[in-house]
Amino acid sequence: MRTLAGGKRIDTLFNAAQIAARNEALAAEITTAKLDHLLIVAVLKGSFVFAADLIRALHAAGMSPEVDFISLSSYRAGTTSSGQVTILRDVESEVRDRNVLLVDDILESGRTLAFAKDLMAARRAKVVRTCVLLNKPGKRAADIDADYVGFECPDLFVVGYGMDMAHSFRELPFVGVVSSD
Repeated sequence: MRTLAGGKRIDTLFNAAQIAARNEALAAEITTAKLDHLLIVAVLKGSFVFAADLIRALHAAGMSPEVDFISLSSYRAGTTSSGQVTILRDVESEVRDRNVLLVDDILESGRTLAFAKDLMAARRAKVVRTCVLLNKPGKRAADIDADYVGFECPDLFVVGYGMDMAHSFRELPFVGVVSSD
């Protein structure tokens, strides 16, 4: 638990040790899929910490993936999704005939991940798989499930481990829930 100004606190949902162990297990699962010439595409901004740790775990498991980034938004300046996904930063790598693993922080509505998966498929990726740190299936608006899931997450607003609230808390080494006393 971390206490904040204004009587708020961050309660730990998944601690750093749990996350590290799950990253190792995910790397082992991904390695068994034998995805040669793998390109990992991290969906920014929320997934950057998870993607970095997962890539290191994949290296420890014997893989040498290439890495690229895409930044997508369905929120822009608002706090609720517009339902329309916009590319803010596109991948630079050629995806045609490549095995692609999309890495995202949370699979909630599914719109962003479904958009990214369809985009990679339209660009003729050989295989497109998805990996998310957190799966929150209660609000799914798109028909998508992740191939690899770190944790099932309750329907709570989470921060830390790359995820933010108004650009704060990305640096936390755990996933937590902001609550009021």
